[in-house]
Amino acid sequence: MDDSTTVGSGARYLLSKLRHSNIPTGLFYAADLSEAKVSLLEKLACEYSLERFIYDPSSMDDTVKAVCLAWESKGETIFHVISNKNAEVVTKSLNSGWMNVVVNVDGDDASKNPSGIFINKLEDLPMVICELNRKCSEDNVVVGYVMKPSREQDFAKRGAFPLKPTKNGLIFLPLTFDLPMLHQLKKVDIVIHKATDEISSIERSSSCDNHIIYTTRMQELQRYIGELPDCCVIDPFDNIFPVVDRLKIQDILLGLVTLKTESQYKIRGAYFLKVDNFEDVQLEHKLHEAKLSLPSILKPQVACGVADAHSMAIVFKAADFVGLRVPLPAVVQEYVDHSSTLYKMYVLGKEVFYAVKKSTPNADVLKKSSEENGFKPLLFDSLKSFPIDDSKDKEQPELDIGLVTDAATYLRTVLDLTFFGFDVVIQEGTRDHVIVDVNYLPSFKEVPNGKAIPAFWDAIRMKYHMRKGVRV
Repeated sequence: MDDSTTVGSGARYLLSKLRHSNIPTGLFYAADLSEAKVSLLEKLACEYSLERFIYDPSSMDDTVKAVCLAWESKGETIFHVISNKNAEVVTKSLNSGWMNVVVNVDGDDASKNPSGIFINKLEDLPMVICELNRKCSEDNVVVGYVMKPSREQDFAKRGAFPLKPTKNGLIFLPLTFDLPMLHQLKKVDIVIHKATDEISSIERSSSCDNHIIYTTRMQELQRYIGELPDCCVIDPFDNIFPVVDRLKIQDILLGLVTLKTESQYKIRGAYFLKVDNFEDVQLEHKLHEAKLSLPSILKPQVACGVADAHSMAIVFKAADFVGLRVPLPAVVQEYVDHSSTLYKMYVLGKEVFYAVKKSTPNADVLKKSSEENGFKPLLFDSLKSFPIDDSKDKEQPELDIGLVTDAATYLRTVLDLTFFGFDVVIQEGTRDHVIVDVNYLPSFKEVPNGKAIPAFWDAIRMKYHMRKGVRV
């Protein structure tokens, strides 16, 4: 990228996308640049891990050789991005296989002529690179992705979104609402998203079903996808709804009873009860009918997208439900003694991974610690903090990986989701494997990149083949 390009939002957008794209990127600036500008570019290079190349117009050939040597270029196209204000820098000495990309040019987006490529904005460049990479093989598939910045960064820095084709032929294109969305969608074969991060509100209807209201930008994405029937979405927005509603997930988990496994243990959802009113005089009786004893854990029915969706409580006495600051409707869930060990399961297509995490203490420990407080409910936000048993002398219960894999297959089929996670605890005594939470497209950060990222790519490719009816 030439120094003449203004370091504005467009440049920062482009550099953020290229940083983890598996495409070497550098700053290319003249030796006589002012000290202030050099300082600015040095900071930019440090922030985005960029190479720096200083050129002398009288010896451009030497600079070209330096760039090729630094990146060990072996016939791959090198893009030289420059503002149209300084297009004269593109001299004959750059006729060495470099592709000149001139920015801030009026006219058709990414129009081409023999002297290079002309684009309106720096944000257009990933799409240009994507199109050129796609032409390298008929088997390449373009995956457009849209997520909130922090989520995208988590995936990108692990190498999940390369602009260069993966081993199984996927090219990842960032979708931006700063460019016409329909035009971008026509360039991709698949769209992946994290819609549960884009929920504006949840509306309850007279039928007691909840209706998801997405953010304006996610509604725009849905609208344009609706105009492209051949566009494969991972995963369809309607399929995500059950993981937003804890009651629906609990109902789905009831179906685990039909699971045929070879395990001596059983896998199930936690016992539960929906509560609409904490003042209900029959509440204690209803808890008993639902096989719920105290303490129990209380969660809002809506799992994400609304205020206080993660405000929870552990309740020790039936009388203490009254006046609880947990949003209604809510779900009372069985508190399982589980040796303070939680297994986080990650499902990426047909692959299942897990990580072991510290968890809350057993009920007797909780009761003892809360006794000084009169057994008052323990309130917490599950996204921020919750009581953890840090004891090091506890023996971890052994996970039956075959059993939870069977459950993962069941959930993948019922939910029709490509990426999801669920939390499992193993009940002391019975050794029941109890699923206590299900979520969509978790970060799977505990899974090593060498395993998680290829599984992520394979799952995308498999879903695309299924959508197109291709046998693999």
